[in-house]
Amino acid sequence: MCGSRGVRLLVAALLAAGLLSLRAVAVEPANVTAEQFASPSLECKSRPLWFWNQANPTKAEIDEQMQASRDQSGYFGFGILPAAAPEKYLSEEYFAWYGDAVRKAAELGMRLCLYDEYWFPSGSAGGQFCQRFPELGLKALAMQAADVDGPKRYEVTVPPGTTMGVVAMERSTGRRLDITKQVDAEERLVYDVPAGSWKVMIFTCSRAKNVSLMDYLDAEAVRKFLAITHEEYFRRFGDYFGTTIDSAFYDEPPLYRANTWTDKFNEKFEKKYGYSPVPLYPALWMDIGADTAAARNALFGFRAELFATEYIQTMDDWCRAHKIRLTGHMDQEQIVNPTCVSGDLMKVFKHQAIPGVDEIVYFGRTQRAFKVISSSAYNWDKPLVMSETFGAMDKLPVDMLYRITMDQYAKGINFLVPHAVWLDNRKITFPPELSYRDPVYGPALPDFNRFVGRLNLLLQGGRHVADIAAVYPIATLHAAYRFDAGKPYEGGPPVEEADYLDLGETLALQLRRDYTFLHPEVLDQRCEVKGTTLCLNNAVNHEQYRAVVLPGSKVIAASSLRKIAALYDSGGAVIATTWLPCQSAEPGLDGEVRELIQHIFGIDPTDAAKRKATTAAHTNAKGGRAWFVRAGDVAGLEAALDKAVGVGDVRFDPSPTVSRGNLSYIHKVSGDRQVYFFANSSETPVETEICLRGRLELEYWDPHTGQRSAAKTRHEQRGGQDVSVVSLKLAAGHSLFVVGLLSRGEAK
Repeated sequence: MCGSRGVRLLVAALLAAGLLSLRAVAVEPANVTAEQFASPSLECKSRPLWFWNQANPTKAEIDEQMQASRDQSGYFGFGILPAAAPEKYLSEEYFAWYGDAVRKAAELGMRLCLYDEYWFPSGSAGGQFCQRFPELGLKALAMQAADVDGPKRYEVTVPPGTTMGVVAMERSTGRRLDITKQVDAEERLVYDVPAGSWKVMIFTCSRAKNVSLMDYLDAEAVRKFLAITHEEYFRRFGDYFGTTIDSAFYDEPPLYRANTWTDKFNEKFEKKYGYSPVPLYPALWMDIGADTAAARNALFGFRAELFATEYIQTMDDWCRAHKIRLTGHMDQEQIVNPTCVSGDLMKVFKHQAIPGVDEIVYFGRTQRAFKVISSSAYNWDKPLVMSETFGAMDKLPVDMLYRITMDQYAKGINFLVPHAVWLDNRKITFPPELSYRDPVYGPALPDFNRFVGRLNLLLQGGRHVADIAAVYPIATLHAAYRFDAGKPYEGGPPVEEADYLDLGETLALQLRRDYTFLHPEVLDQRCEVKGTTLCLNNAVNHEQYRAVVLPGSKVIAASSLRKIAALYDSGGAVIATTWLPCQSAEPGLDGEVRELIQHIFGIDPTDAAKRKATTAAHTNAKGGRAWFVRAGDVAGLEAALDKAVGVGDVRFDPSPTVSRGNLSYIHKVSGDRQVYFFANSSETPVETEICLRGRLELEYWDPHTGQRSAAKTRHEQRGGQDVSVVSLKLAAGHSLFVVGLLSRGEAK
């Protein structure tokens, strides 16, 4: 059927009319049958990257590997990653090979994802982009500074590049003057420096040295990139878009290769905000006094927005217009401060159909970031979260395929892209090769892909359930970053207050309470206080939080804090950890932030001693409760959560201790079906009871075997609420679904 051009055109027409979904799995979790779970169809299974590391692939080789990968490995498709003969990339010869793969995929009912680059990172078109459009290459911001004592006439030649601004800053007060107009037609700065001690700074934007990538902050550059890559695929294979070719994939576009900027920054900033950013520029390199945090949030925050809109959204718009979905991932997702890598690791995926992450090199490398990226999907109501995984994990035991996968799925990932297959398996750059040809992995892949298929059937789509929202502290991260300090690849200067990744791991893996990171923009625009609950009002992924956690921060958006104060004032529960903020991300609102923190927590956030004191509680007349939990006080955090949440959505009773791996879970709802996935990636067998909120009729669904069985359930009352208690037995490296319906017409 997939090989028929008529069917392809019909499907494309349905897609254009919005009558056919582009979901990876066609069956909603609410409708999965026992037969489908026992034997998941091909479309439910994983789709690896296929490294074309051979200069002249033949049609016979392409056909053989695709056929065997489907029939022997159980793969549903590929993302073809060009990795040989760069001189032939995007040539007619290259597209002839690609056409062989497209036609074979259509014949086999497989899917292809358009990988958008030669090797990686995305953005160079195999080196062709800057050769053809040098003026649209990646740009860097530079500062030339001089200390000048006035009164004095200061003259200097402006460095080459686009002059973004010239600022004179009085060193004793931080007072800043925009003196850009003092640059004459000959590109000379001539300025009569006032009395006092001043720093004169010239900011210029020019092509980044030794970097052959496009300007990610300029949609014009992105459109040119699309024209020489994606458009060339569409021109040749347009009939297959939306059917056989159903997605596009970008890989690790970096902001850290330079002080990435764009010469159109000022123009775009002024258009949005109505004022010039020039007087703020010194904050990118140095402390400018009380305005520092707000200035960095304005500049780095807008740069992050440009990266998410000019680059990601422009690509996503193209993909949607051509009936495919955009996926891909950033680099260095695991670092604390993403300002220099992706700008904002949540917001960067706002406009992307399928947010993504990679988990490569070793088990657990990126696990602290999984919840950041899956939360981005929950925030902006997206059903799929992709992971590129297993790459560069040489000599990976087969059981680790399962352990790594279940860890990711328990944190919200639900679309697996193994980093896996090589056209020429005699020269594998990043072992292991997960293909039918490998004597270790080959025999294991059919069962593994059935396992993945079962996870996808029950965990793709639906809505996420969590009692706890944690505010994503992007304001304090932007405020802590500055150019030319620390190692950009590792996140720049340390952020002493930023505990959010550790806090997330404590919640998920130690206290075993699921949560969602809320981006400040989403907290402001999509969340509503309803009594003692904070509600995320999405069409599909609507969540209700019984507690809001404010991770350690020195800086926060005053608008976000107002929403948190409203929750507290209406009787809700708020918990802060490690460090209370006392500065605002917006200019001139530091005083409001301090007043609101004092109001909620009863603590002066400028009092350093109290900021490190023993965990403290604060209440109001309407029943609002707030706790400040000192750094490292896990018992205090747990006690606060017990009081804030009451009867939890999921509770391990007792909570087991495991080693060399994790015990975690996720709860999703699809229709009337409650889906709980429990994952034991550790080397410790688990036997305990789980307490699930609500009166439920439950079954066990085993993703390793495909079998279903009744779950002997005990119904009780705890804390005035119905709960359902069942036993949970998990061997080391195993997982289990507990699936059921709420009985007696209860609402969840």
